[in-house]
Amino acid sequence: MHSPGHPFALVLRSLALLLAVIGTTLSVHADPARWETEIARLVAQDVGVQADVVFVGSSSIRMWRTLANDFPGVRVLNRGFGGSHLEDSVFYFDRLVLPHTPRVVVLYAGENDISAGMTPERVLADFRAFRARLHEALPATHLIYLSCKPSPSRARHRDGMRKTNDLIAAECAADPLATFVDIFTPMLDAAGEPRAELFITDRLHMNATGYALWTSLLTPHLQAALSAAPTPPVQNR
Repeated sequence: MHSPGHPFALVLRSLALLLAVIGTTLSVHADPARWETEIARLVAQDVGVQADVVFVGSSSIRMWRTLANDFPGVRVLNRGFGGSHLEDSVFYFDRLVLPHTPRVVVLYAGENDISAGMTPERVLADFRAFRARLHEALPATHLIYLSCKPSPSRARHRDGMRKTNDLIAAECAADPLATFVDIFTPMLDAAGEPRAELFITDRLHMNATGYALWTSLLTPHLQAALSAAPTPPVQNR
């Protein structure tokens, strides 16, 4: 067996490091075009439909199939797709959000990003890009960001999720047209661990109980945002 300082061992360690870097780079800088088929399907579903609230982001939004029942009297549109990253929602904003001139946009994205190896600072930069595009195109529209959730299957990324939440919470606090909703803390038990009863068997996505919790946490913020934006905004394309 070669000692740790043996030239061959050093070569193996360097090769392993290189492969790890390459793998991380590939996962972090995934091509948004990988979602094109799904985006085209979503766009074709509701051509010309106006919505009070557009929900956009990753699979936790896509799998929220009870939106219309959870928010009665509000015209909601689900634009969640795949296991997307926040940068994907930026890339497809003009096709998924803009045509529906929402008064409020609810965004859930960032968890997959951290799991794929992105830094909290990178997620913050993508959040800023999304918010900037929203404010530019729909200047009266309110942005609600749902924090990263504490998925049991991603326990090793929990610190990254917390830091991401802290960074985006601070960003929202300085913007009167942005609201940060903490769903992370209410999804923990008294011992600080994720509440298992909120998740399906993959320990990543939520069951009906989990979505009921999200609904209760989001409702007051959504009502306040809708009250502050009573008329559809003017588009600046």
